[in-house]
Amino acid sequence: MNTETLLNPPRVSDPVANTLEHGIHSAGSAAGRALDTLADTAQDLRNHAAPLLTRATEQANALAQRGVEGVRATSQRLRDGAQRASDSTLNYIRAEPVKATLIAAATGAALMALVALLSRSRERA
Repeated sequence: MNTETLLNPPRVSDPVANTLEHGIHSAGSAAGRALDTLADTAQDLRNHAAPLLTRATEQANALAQRGVEGVRATSQRLRDGAQRASDSTLNYIRAEPVKATLIAAATGAALMALVALLSRSRERA
């Protein structure tokens, strides 16, 4: 290959250049249409997803609220039960002070025996 060919490459004929230009233009148009379609699809997805997300959020909030209310109700029932047990114990102590003292002494003695037994078991181990 000579220097003349390198410095002055042969020119592409006008029909070939026109065909290439038309192909490039067509590809650009197709890409633009594809991007428009993609943008429309993304917008449609956003439009459909927004109500679903809103509904899911509302359901999650309602579930959380029911959970809080359930814990509150259970806590109140436990407080009420503890108060009834306390009142019942106080009434029993007022009605039967000797029996209540003997029961308390026996319970204390049983607990001390249990603690002593556990202490001996740990010393041996």
